[in-house]
Amino acid sequence: MGTNKFLPQIDLVRGLMNKTELIDHIAKHADISKAAAGRSLDALVQAVKTTLKKGGTVTLVGFGTFAVTSRAARTGRNPRTGEAIKIKKAKVPKFRPGKALKDAVN
Repeated sequence: MGTNKFLPQIDLVRGLMNKTELIDHIAKHADISKAAAGRSLDALVQAVKTTLKKGGTVTLVGFGTFAVTSRAARTGRNPRTGEAIKIKKAKVPKFRPGKALKDAVN
């Protein structure tokens, strides 16, 4: 399986990557400073948040789509007491991976 130089190389021992490691990876592979990489990542995250807040979607072809869905009001249970509680309806951010990302993982 080939590797894409722009996809993060996940720490296989821990199985995760934090924001600092992602910024380091972006800086290295895009040949920019860590400060510029951090600003770029923050700008991307802010753009996604702003678009979702307005009810829009963000599609990155080959990576996936960020969207907002509505979750209906429902009745839940307090795990300590078992008492029934009402849970309000809510808007929830969702991510649907694209084909290229699915293929890269499998």
